[in-house]
Amino acid sequence: MPSYTVTVATGSQWFAGTDDYVYLSLEGTAGCSERHLLDKPFYNDFERGAVDSYDVTVEEDLGEIQLIKIEKRKYWYQDDWYLKYVTVKTPLGDYLEFPCYRWITDEKEIVLRDGRAKLPRDDKTQILKQHRRKELENRQKTYRWKEWHPGFPLSIDAHSHSELPRDIQFDNEKGIDFVLNYSKAMENLYINRFMHMFQSSWSDFADFEKIFVRISNTISEYVMQHWKEDFMFGYQFLNGCNPVLIRRCTEIPKKLPVTMDMVECSLERNLTLEEEVKLGQKPGPENPIFLPSDATYDWLLAKIWVRSSDFHIHQTVTHLLRTHLVSEVFSIAMFRQLPAVHPLFKLLVPHMRFTIAINTKAREQLICECGLFDKANATGGGGHVQMVQKAMKDLTYSSLCFPDEIKAKGMDSKEDIPYYYYRDDGIKVWEAIKSFAEDVIHIYYETDEVVCEDVELQAFVKDIYMYGMRGVKAAGFPKMIKTREKLAEYLTVIIFTTSAQHAAVNFGQYDWCSWIPNAPPTMRCPPPTQKGTVTIEQIVESLPDRGRSCWHLGAVWALSQFQDNELFLGMYPDEHFVEKPVKEAMAKFRKNLDEIVSTITERNKSKKLPYYYLSPDRIPNSVAV
Repeated sequence: MPSYTVTVATGSQWFAGTDDYVYLSLEGTAGCSERHLLDKPFYNDFERGAVDSYDVTVEEDLGEIQLIKIEKRKYWYQDDWYLKYVTVKTPLGDYLEFPCYRWITDEKEIVLRDGRAKLPRDDKTQILKQHRRKELENRQKTYRWKEWHPGFPLSIDAHSHSELPRDIQFDNEKGIDFVLNYSKAMENLYINRFMHMFQSSWSDFADFEKIFVRISNTISEYVMQHWKEDFMFGYQFLNGCNPVLIRRCTEIPKKLPVTMDMVECSLERNLTLEEEVKLGQKPGPENPIFLPSDATYDWLLAKIWVRSSDFHIHQTVTHLLRTHLVSEVFSIAMFRQLPAVHPLFKLLVPHMRFTIAINTKAREQLICECGLFDKANATGGGGHVQMVQKAMKDLTYSSLCFPDEIKAKGMDSKEDIPYYYYRDDGIKVWEAIKSFAEDVIHIYYETDEVVCEDVELQAFVKDIYMYGMRGVKAAGFPKMIKTREKLAEYLTVIIFTTSAQHAAVNFGQYDWCSWIPNAPPTMRCPPPTQKGTVTIEQIVESLPDRGRSCWHLGAVWALSQFQDNELFLGMYPDEHFVEKPVKEAMAKFRKNLDEIVSTITERNKSKKLPYYYLSPDRIPNSVAV
């Protein structure tokens, strides 16, 4: 009688193993096997990180194996099991790989296909067509769209992390509990003793050092030493944690009543203001234009107000909306419209790891009404919601295309605008991702016509446009993809946004925002309405009190930390793809990324302010913090 050798790999996550009954059956073109018991409780199989092998004997040859079915039956109590993959050695000596990388919960049966990626047109048998259709039907029932706030991109229909499908939850929910993480951060930073001092002002700038942790050779200490300097003020718009706002000014804004006399001392090239421009407020006596030539404290307070405003735009628009919420849209649409056998699911799923989970936890604890966001930030209490709603009109597809957005802002010339490392490194990473996407696309899509005919791809694109982005035509998100070239760009937008763009605007938060006067999360006094009145005491009184400063410091520390066992760009330990050409494309991708790392490392050796946020070895695959 024919015998098949079945190998089962259990994940290494905590509680990944199981003591339940586990059954397996095989389904081939010539018939189905009976259900075989692979393991009984307490036989020490299916332990965390284990790889177990079994011989499965059948009455007759099953033909080409199409599907395998894994069933778990409870022995005593609920015991989830994380199954990595199953391999089958046929009687003819062929090896088939069946990727899973999912949790098996309750008493459920899961059905797996072999790991070869297939487009819808590639499925010829009714068995495979039906399996594909049923998987998507179940996913669409599980991953439902929901409006969290009017005007926001749609998000997942779940009120809490515990309501999410087990496959997309964090392995350890405590690891992403914002209350615990912020409290732990404040404990690590030794600032708990200040927490009860809400409404208590600091005495002077030096007083802020009481909660500032000195870590040798870090950007944060450099910021503390130089934050008052105009150089540091300007540099942050190029390479700080919000390097996306700066744009070349081609004409003086009509609402900005700046004259040549006002700024003559700042024009170093003996050009007129109009010549320099080739550079919203209502003019009036209560809206003075503050200048570097003004009194020291007037100019310093004006810069502090700009830094505080930049902080709020960074947190709510650059970070929350344009990375977290957008990435969740991509993730939900992927689960709803791309089955596990689809090559684009296999390509994108590593870049969606934990994104829905971290966003759900944020809505649960961080940005909700009376959440942690309100404890420190002036835009808490609903202001952040209004900012996101307003910013939605500028959330366009082209603005997510990194090179296009850089060019649209007039910031693409290295000669005219040197030292813009966010641009320089971002372009390199964008091109590496795009090259990888093109390589994968050309493996599975021989022509543009194949792209057009891929109904699952088109449904994925339509879901993002119609539901995630609310069907706003002016936003320019495609309703369908017609060419391989456009598909490569689209996939690059997704992967770049979920990995590189998030890294660029997230992991520098402690570096640039831990010195409170450089990034005040709230200003307690209104801006001055006339010049010559600002004192050092007024500035300190305007800055956050001791309690809010501590919450802020704990937040930027926690948000700047990588996840445990972080997976960085190009790392794909879960082998969703089994084909050699794709693995070769991955190796080429990693080589390109390694070259970028080397270039950035070499450049940074001579820099007092190194820029490393877009170094691929510091770019996590997904939005997970």
